[in-house]
Amino acid sequence: MRNYVDGEWRAPSGDDGRDVVDSASGEAVTHVGFSTDDDVDDAVAAGQAAFEEWRETPVEERIQPLFELKSLLEHHQDDLAETLVREHGKTFDEAKGELRRGIENVEVACGIPSMMQGGHLPNAAPDIDETAVRKPLGVFAAVTPFNFPGMIPLWFMPYAVATGNAFLLKPSEKTPVTAQRIVELAAEAGFPDGVVQLVNGSVDTVNAILGHDGIEGVSFVGSTPVAKHVYETAAANGKRVQAQGGAKNHVVVAESADLEFAAEQTVGSAFANTGQRCLANPVAVVDDAVYDEFVDRLVDIVADMTVGEGMADGVEMGPLVSDDHRETVEGYVEMGIDEGATLLYDGRDADVPEEGSFLGPTVFGDVDPDATVACDEIFGPVLALVRADDFDDAVSIVNRSEFGNAASLFTDRGADARRFRHEVEAGNLAVNAGTAAPMAFFHFGGWKDSFFGDLHAQGEDMIHFYTDAAVYIERWPDA
Repeated sequence: MRNYVDGEWRAPSGDDGRDVVDSASGEAVTHVGFSTDDDVDDAVAAGQAAFEEWRETPVEERIQPLFELKSLLEHHQDDLAETLVREHGKTFDEAKGELRRGIENVEVACGIPSMMQGGHLPNAAPDIDETAVRKPLGVFAAVTPFNFPGMIPLWFMPYAVATGNAFLLKPSEKTPVTAQRIVELAAEAGFPDGVVQLVNGSVDTVNAILGHDGIEGVSFVGSTPVAKHVYETAAANGKRVQAQGGAKNHVVVAESADLEFAAEQTVGSAFANTGQRCLANPVAVVDDAVYDEFVDRLVDIVADMTVGEGMADGVEMGPLVSDDHRETVEGYVEMGIDEGATLLYDGRDADVPEEGSFLGPTVFGDVDPDATVACDEIFGPVLALVRADDFDDAVSIVNRSEFGNAASLFTDRGADARRFRHEVEAGNLAVNAGTAAPMAFFHFGGWKDSFFGDLHAQGEDMIHFYTDAAVYIERWPDA
């Protein structure tokens, strides 16, 4: 794996590194070296130099490489998806869906000429016209996670460069291959040298980015403890920062819900991407009146799931990202048993391949809302089912969580839906949909310990994050 700095592919100069492992086979895909502070310095200096000309490039010209990048991403979507499967483990269909979501952000960023427009008010005062304008700031960086190595870099890069900034990507060292391919396509699309760059690395590389005087702002997606560190460190160094943290999302199944549909959607939400996503709903809060029937339907669906290598036909769930992470998730399964939850389906005994970091879907029933498996972000295929006395009790259980990323409700009652919309403390909400995933033209908004910052990813928030507003006041006394 290489860095991309000032239009050149270079090996990171650090002594440390790690293998990138295919979690379905346990075999190394490639090796990634870690960058030094000097590597980051070189990239930032190149970005600053490129910014001076790029910011003056007409916005209509700035978006032309994005149109080309969109075409290239679509042309190579299957190849990119296969690469993503090898380095991450998710299924081929999941990988293609992830890339489609990323491409949607490129499409939205192509509309920057309209989105960046400010307001204008003639005669704001006697003989004075005032205009609000948005201006780019310089070099921005993004530190992205292992679980969506194709989509999440595209949450940030298109908006940063379309608004006139230079962009530096630090992908996860666990899954850097897809990110490198995307940057290769960005170079092919025609961005000038230094406008889009990539540095590989680990903790030291991230800290070099957070403390670098030449970086104006940082975007991050990852766990809550690291998100807090990124937010505090970047802010202390005078940077703009948006740090998306962890999640423990809930599905609420009301008494009036279509139970078969709700069970299917809950399974899809909890176990897609092997549960390794911040929009998974790993807790289902079910009205006591329909709890038993819902559980029977859900367990039947889970028992029919096919777990295997992501490129194989018919596979619904792939491996976890590593053996270490599988062991961590298995530890949570033991914890759930020790805390007294009923193990309805044990993924450790599921029919999975012998090689690789596989764990089958696991379902706990009658889970205490305050139990560890109902509160901690496990980031794996573990679903906790919680009984609720009624709708009021269900909303209360959801809102007790320290996280506030997303929640879904299944109901046939508009009154329930309205209360859910107004009372549930989460930034992404869905009714009769298993995953509250906003389209690219809406922001992705976590609340509480799921997000640190003011402006979220995607949509109009990105315009405000990557630009600053200036007011231009004009008077011509002789006019």
